[in-house]
Amino acid sequence: MVDTEDKTARAPVEPGRNAGRSAAPRPRVPVWDNARFLCVLLVVTGHAIQRLTADSDNALVVYLFIYAFHMPAFAIISGYFSKAGPPTARQLKKVLTDILLPYLIMETIWTLVQFLVEGKQEFNPSTPSWTLWFLLALGIFRLILPYLALVRWPLFWSVIFSIGVGYLGNVDSTFSLSRAIGILPFFVLGWKVKEWGLVERWRVVEGTTWWIRGAAVAAFVAWLAVVVTFIETWRAIDLRFWFFYDDSYAGLGEDQWWAGLVRLGLVALAVLLSGAFFVLVPRSVTWFTSFGQATMYVYLLHSFVLYPIRETGVLRGDHSSATWLISMILASIAISIVLASPLVRRVFRPLIEPRPGWLFVDVEAKPKRNGSSRVDPTGSRRDR
Repeated sequence: MVDTEDKTARAPVEPGRNAGRSAAPRPRVPVWDNARFLCVLLVVTGHAIQRLTADSDNALVVYLFIYAFHMPAFAIISGYFSKAGPPTARQLKKVLTDILLPYLIMETIWTLVQFLVEGKQEFNPSTPSWTLWFLLALGIFRLILPYLALVRWPLFWSVIFSIGVGYLGNVDSTFSLSRAIGILPFFVLGWKVKEWGLVERWRVVEGTTWWIRGAAVAAFVAWLAVVVTFIETWRAIDLRFWFFYDDSYAGLGEDQWWAGLVRLGLVALAVLLSGAFFVLVPRSVTWFTSFGQATMYVYLLHSFVLYPIRETGVLRGDHSSATWLISMILASIAISIVLASPLVRRVFRPLIEPRPGWLFVDVEAKPKRNGSSRVDPTGSRRDR
């Protein structure tokens, strides 16, 4: 489970005066809030322009550029703030309150919306609607990480699982299992990066030299050039579906033995681009740093904003021009900012962060520290 955020120091307890008081709240490291918000902004943007990709090569270029790394980067962040030790009662409760309950609540709402709009009469929690798959994937990650931590080379095995699951046609999107296993290496990589102390050792958080940033920019430019140059090929082979890590290789139309090597290459590409992304994320406090505390609100609510736009069909045919593409990108930024605002968080907190104390048996209470905070499944700590 995610417990606390970033490498910070606790304030010392002064004997006599402060004895028995909890430690002071730990300061935030802005780079992680910046990274979280930029990741969720890419998620919103990708979903906003998805319908444009059918008729616009420009939209498909942006879409492929984003999808090559945005969810892997999100999974890496979640893994970085996860712990692999035996789960405590508090951590097990958080799996229920931070993942499973929000999932059931949002899935129920989606079922009602689809019934009113499309006439669908089916409630099937085993098949997540649209964006909800990532919640189940996070739940799976948290449950299996303690077991992976017990074996040698957990990162190696997670890659083997990711590649191997693509050969199994009977492992599908039920409970997001195929997708969870597909992106498992990125979550484990994030956890291992924290365990290895790479961020502190290389001082990536504090600053980077110009040549590292230059290499990161070069990596993105090179990937963009590849996408633009071969856009017709990518459209013909439906490359975008490979980035979902969902369907089996046979389902993607590639049942040859070497299909797993393609996924391995995409995993390597995602790691490279995710690394470049983290290098370029601002290290200091920015105008959007505070929004990084509300990534789950943006992630779970933006689909309800985009749904009516996507269903009206305005993003097809004549409306697939570059003007519409730019408009939807700007709209994605506005949507993300609004959904991360304090007002939205206050209104929708019962849905996104339910606190059903009545649901659990009493456990020995532990003293709470002053300035308490909550950590959502993506590792975002929100100060209260």
